[in-house]
Parts: sequence; structure tokens; C-alpha cells
Amino acid sequence: MTVTTMTISRRNLMFTLAATACGAHASPAAPLPRHSTVPGGIARIALGAADERPIAHQRELPLLVAGNASAWTALVGIPLTAPEGIAQIQVQSASGAVRTIDYVVRPKKYKEQRLRVAPGQVELSPQDQARYEREREHQLKVMATFSSAANAGALAMSPPVVGRRSSSFGLRRVFNGQARAPHSGMDIAAATGIPVKAPLRGSVLDTGDYFFNGGTVWLDHGGGLLTLYCHLSETSVKPGDVLRAGDQLGAVGATGRATGPHLHWGVLLNRTMVDPALFLTV
Repeated sequence: MTVTTMTISRRNLMFTLAATACGAHASPAAPLPRHSTVPGGIARIALGAADERPIAHQRELPLLVAGNASAWTALVGIPLTAPEGIAQIQVQSASGAVRTIDYVVRPKKYKEQRLRVAPGQVELSPQDQARYEREREHQLKVMATFSSAANAGALAMSPPVVGRRSSSFGLRRVFNGQARAPHSGMDIAAATGIPVKAPLRGSVLDTGDYFFNGGTVWLDHGGGLLTLYCHLSETSVKPGDVLRAGDQLGAVGATGRATGPHLHWGVLLNRTMVDPALFLTV
């Protein structure tokens, strides 16, 4: 079988990006997350029409491909650490032909947030550090999940809980005067016990009580799209449960490293935490 490689020229790249950003490609089967090619954002890359869903990768990571035979779109989660400039994906058709498509990562500066928490949640004891490292290893395995793209045509979400957005994605966080990793989700302030609901159909991938995240639920929506719910006061689901959009998965709390009751909501796409606001319908 002959494999061909095609790279879109820089001259044609700007046309492709403009068409993607403006929705000039054929309409997808259902609403998709907003196009935002900044660190922490999502690149929507038009792949054109094909009878079968193309296979797309960025380096070794598989990508979610949404749409239908009339118009396929690759969705690429862009890491907060991504450098400014040209990035690429590889797309394989049903015939086996491979093409490379470029897109441009544009700069974005996020604000800073300063928080006070218990000293033991910043400078960890040897016992807590060992616990965190065990939990981190487990979480990395959860985050590597890539299942069939069951929801690849219906990705718009409603907020999982009603409340005020108390902290947005990407904030440069400083705990007790010490800089830490940027905020990788959206915080929604709400009273303890308020129901937390699945924003999209999915299966329960993992639950647990973790040092930083507290009561936690992971949902798998297919195609490498996962969602995360942290600081829960209670969990009403177990791994393997299948939830419809609107089904309750737990309740708001202040468990783990939290300054008060709220939901930390995260969205993971191709193992990359992205801004949940890009998926919201309201």
C-alpha cells in the first residue's frame, strides 16, 4: 500500500485557518466546542468529506474526529505549555493515505490568582508526598483513556452545577506565596450538597478520594474526551455506570485542597486539560 504525505503550504495555511475559524467548512452533525488556538484552547481542523471517519494523530496521541460523511473535523486540545507558532497533526484516510495539516498556536496571557490554604497542602509531609505520587500515577493512567468516539457528533455541554464561576481556566495560581501549576479547570461556587450533573452522556471511568482533588469523578465521553469533577462531598456513581446528560454524579463539597465549597470542573482532550468554557452552550 502506498502512503503519501502532504503538507499544506504557509500560503494555503492562512486560508485553511480562516475557513475553520469562521465555520466555512461543511456543517458538522452537531455543535462542537469553540475554535480557539491558544494554549489551553481547542483547534477545530476541517478534514473534508469521507465515507469513513478519518484517523487523526498529533505525534503519538490519537485525536477526536467529529462529524459525519459530509464533513469531518479533528479536535485538538492545546496544552497550556504549548509554544507560539505552527503545530501539526497527521490524518490517515480509509485508503491509508496520510497527510499533514498545520495550524497556528497564538499567544495568550492568563491572569494570576493568590490563595491561602493549610500549610500542609503546599509543603507536603513525606507521607502526603508519597500519597500524592501514588495518586498521580493512577490519575495519569486514567487520563490516557481513549475509547470509541460515541459522542463525536454531540459535544456541546451545559454547566454541571448552577453557581457563580469563582475561578476560570488558566489562572497562574500562587498558594501561600508559592507559585504552582496554572489552574487546569473551571471553579463554580455553590453550597455543599448541591447536585452535580453530567454535562454530556458518558461512562464513569474512575472515582476516588484524592489528596488535592478530594472526592472525585472522571467521566469518559469517547474519543479521548474526559471530564473531571473534584472536591465532591459525596459520589453517587461507580466505575462502569453509564450516565445521560443531566444525570447526577455527586454533590458539591470542599474536600481535598479547597478554600470553600465549590466544584472544580475539568475537561481533558487528547490528554490535555482545556478550557471547559469552550464547550458551554450557555
